[in-house]
Amino acid sequence: MISTLDKPMLNIVKLGIVCTLILVGSTARLRAQETKGVTAAPIPAQISTAKTVFISNTGVDINSLEAMKRAGDRNQAYDEFYRAVKDWGRYRLVGAPAEADLVFEIRFITPMIPNGNGVNYEPQILLTILDTKTHFPLWALVEPVQGAFRKATWEKNLKDGVTNLVNDVKELSGAHPSTANGSGR
Repeated sequence: MISTLDKPMLNIVKLGIVCTLILVGSTARLRAQETKGVTAAPIPAQISTAKTVFISNTGVDINSLEAMKRAGDRNQAYDEFYRAVKDWGRYRLVGAPAEADLVFEIRFITPMIPNGNGVNYEPQILLTILDTKTHFPLWALVEPVQGAFRKATWEKNLKDGVTNLVNDVKELSGAHPSTANGSGR
């Protein structure tokens, strides 16, 4: 039972709760409006206007080296990526960086990610897109590759990672993966 002395305090608490709810609701609406008004930063024009690409193999990191050798070929990620970009047909592949508008540097890495029990290895394919005129990196993309114990599963997982990476490049270049010889994601 609430005494008469407690009723004014109860009303103050109720008023405080109502004011807090109004403030929270107004803040959420304001944030939603601000987010809608923000435009995406521009993608460097060279990526969508380029016609020629040189694909550079920057190899594998030390954590990946032995695993790639056991799987059959340390250049496997490069070979898969090269084949996928060639099959896409968006860019003409050239044999030297001097002949290209862009350089796609492909690298297979396996960083060690600490967890509570030690570390996990997280295989990834890293792509850096460079402007050949300025030699500056324009963009970088990374896609995970699921690990595997069986060679056939590894090859499938690597191919899936490469497909996802090429779809990222398609989207970045303005060719949507679902409409540009890709299945989309």
